[in-house]
Amino acid sequence: MREALIVWGGWSGHEPEECAAVIKDILEEDGFKVRVEASTEAFADPAVHDLSLVVPIVTMSKIEKDEISNLAAAIESGVGIAGYHGGAGDSFRDCVDYQFIIGGQWVAHPGNIIDYRVNITKPDDPVMQGIFDFPYTSEQYYMHVDPSNEVLATTTFTGDHAHWIDGVVMPVVWKRRYGKGRVFYSSLGHQAKEFDVPEMRTIFRRGASWAAR
Repeated sequence: MREALIVWGGWSGHEPEECAAVIKDILEEDGFKVRVEASTEAFADPAVHDLSLVVPIVTMSKIEKDEISNLAAAIESGVGIAGYHGGAGDSFRDCVDYQFIIGGQWVAHPGNIIDYRVNITKPDDPVMQGIFDFPYTSEQYYMHVDPSNEVLATTTFTGDHAHWIDGVVMPVVWKRRYGKGRVFYSSLGHQAKEFDVPEMRTIFRRGASWAAR
């Protein structure tokens, strides 16, 4: 049986505990044995190396050196990592090693909660099969992203809330490698209710399954 670790914490506005419960249900439905922890200390546990998947849900927090070194080594050796929104894309602003793993870092969400569109760029990818461009209401993430990411979906900024980014096409969903480990990220999912959006939930479910070894 594949085993997964969910670690939640950080800024409460992203409802990390509630989202951890949602993701636990998703993973268990897909046959994972799931452990949930509320401290980044779990990343330092040697048992992380035996997992199939890690899901961080920690926004604007801190990670200790022993925690990131152990987590990075585990992923480099083949443990998968899957994350979303600020829980993975704005976790540890002062930890470039973590940002190197994820492949991106949040910068801004101009206009806060707005209506925007998600455009599927790789419809033949198994994560995206049967999913078409869809409207979305949430924070539209503007991010610094790694050019080595394999981008599966994007969004285009209008400039209504920051005129200098009018027309910028920004990755929304990507996958990548970190050593032998698979990394999946989606910027969708500001709060737990967004998992009720079928496209968002399906993308995360498939992405997490792809990332898991």
